[in-house]
Amino acid sequence: MNTTTKIGHRTVNTTTNMTIKDQRRRNMDNWWQSAVIYQIYPRSYADTNSDGIGDLRGIIDKLGYIEDLGVDAIWLSPFFTSPMKDFGYDVSNYKAVDPMLGTMHDFNELIKQAHKRHLKVIIDQVYSHTSDRHPWFLASKLDKTNAKADWYVWADALADGSPPNNWQSVFGGNAWHWNPLRRQYYFHNFLVEQPDLNFHCPAVIAEILSVAKFWLELGVNGFRLDTVNFYFHDKNLRSNPPHKERISQPAATRTLPVTQTEVTSLINPYHFQQHLYDKTQPENIAFLKQLRKLMDSYGATMTIGEVGENNHGIEILHQYTKNTDRLHTCYSFDFLSSQFSPSFFKETLERFERMRQSDLAKNSTSHEAQSWACWAFSNHDVMRSSTRWYTQSLTNAKTSSTTTDGAVDDNFTKLLITLLGSLAGPICIYQGEELGLPEAEIEFSDLRDPFGINFYPQFKGRDGCRTPMPWLADQVNAGFSKSSRPWLAVAAEHYALAVDTQAANPHSTLSFTRRFLKFRKNQPLLTAGTIEITMATATVLGIVRNLTAERMYIYFNFTNEVTEITVPLTKIETERHVLFSHNCRVIEGDKEKYQVVLRAYGCIFLGIFK
Repeated sequence: MNTTTKIGHRTVNTTTNMTIKDQRRRNMDNWWQSAVIYQIYPRSYADTNSDGIGDLRGIIDKLGYIEDLGVDAIWLSPFFTSPMKDFGYDVSNYKAVDPMLGTMHDFNELIKQAHKRHLKVIIDQVYSHTSDRHPWFLASKLDKTNAKADWYVWADALADGSPPNNWQSVFGGNAWHWNPLRRQYYFHNFLVEQPDLNFHCPAVIAEILSVAKFWLELGVNGFRLDTVNFYFHDKNLRSNPPHKERISQPAATRTLPVTQTEVTSLINPYHFQQHLYDKTQPENIAFLKQLRKLMDSYGATMTIGEVGENNHGIEILHQYTKNTDRLHTCYSFDFLSSQFSPSFFKETLERFERMRQSDLAKNSTSHEAQSWACWAFSNHDVMRSSTRWYTQSLTNAKTSSTTTDGAVDDNFTKLLITLLGSLAGPICIYQGEELGLPEAEIEFSDLRDPFGINFYPQFKGRDGCRTPMPWLADQVNAGFSKSSRPWLAVAAEHYALAVDTQAANPHSTLSFTRRFLKFRKNQPLLTAGTIEITMATATVLGIVRNLTAERMYIYFNFTNEVTEITVPLTKIETERHVLFSHNCRVIEGDKEKYQVVLRAYGCIFLGIFK
């Protein structure tokens, strides 16, 4: 007999002739669908040779700590050979480790030791552009007839010598740079030193797939794909139309912490355009299918795409992950913005769910064909969520002052961990997020990020979220390095939040994170259940996770004020099924409903099991 059972977002075949081995293999292949992925920025994690820069050996030394967190995989930001103009995102050799960070032997040992601890390894892949010192570009720029002449995006000047169109660089300025050897312009979405590859050239695609295969052969379990919607450009090089709303927006001083996109949208011409032709081209889907085919040939692997788009990120995410022949999952910048309110979470999550349900209605026989979002609140590109959202949470409250001395209530950092872990699909935790680290304040003279240097002081760049990990509170550089001058200084306020201090405190954010991730892993409703938003008041977000006949009711207080809510459970159900809670209490109610008091940033998880 053929039957199917709905398990979260997918349909599991329960046909009697499907063997236990087949079912087990299916679960292994889909490990990523509920994974907790821990992002590591290698140069800021742990330094073992005292040069002030983190390295692969440092990550190996900390695998025990990572395993104890309860995560499923690590994601390594770039460690490839690079001139470091953009700290690894300008690759000059895709198939080698930068000596600053280690050796290929170190990488192989990292894979081996991580797998021993049942940790998957995901590595960054930067395909949209290379360094201008990459051998491919050094050859391509010589003339118009060499073997790699078409590997990059070259264009003749207009009659007056100006660039071929109006495209702008994300990092500021014109996206075209003149090369006197070829007497042509080349296109760079980011720094001048990061020329864009030409994905319309079949040889480029073949070489990129070769790079992916190289790392898969070494045992990596997946790739995080940098700026995945930037691969293709419009062949006709049409100019982007203006974003009239942005152009007319006054460059007023903002009082709330904002992300790079929100700040630079006021001061960076890149955001004065509708990016119809310089990225997110339809040809990209065909390449993603080629990459997925390669990934699937290696078994239980996965891809996470970064969607670099602040207007329609969720829609692109949906298109890039729908069906089983594109990317496994993507993340957008929706939850990496400054907006923090129950209504914003409700709108964002429901917008994505509507797209997924629409796909299901069109293809009711395959739940696996639906798209998958990977959720993240922090990463190496944006202000840490503990700082970015904390002031906003005070604003959400009715009576609280919005002033803060930079310190963040640890009840708030715990709230963010539970909120992130309650969303449906894989999640990413950025190093230090488990410690509740706030954004570091860095003086202009100490900035390293070219993006921040270009737009300081309106935008201070990304260095504040990239400062070294604090391991030992009473050690120089908080135990990160013995160097007298690390590449970035450990933030003074991070010493008190060091790993050793928090590990010894059962009430710390670190200890809380470990407990919650263990709880999450053992709750099928959280790892496989569907999601529904049932409450979004000015202060409280309510979520229901469903799995067959079972339900989990989850409530979050987004403010530092005490709030009382009514939950649709009887007294007996509530008493028996408080699964997890923080900073809350249950009070008396009548037979049909129950009251829960959520204190500052409190949360409660209530389960109903049949």
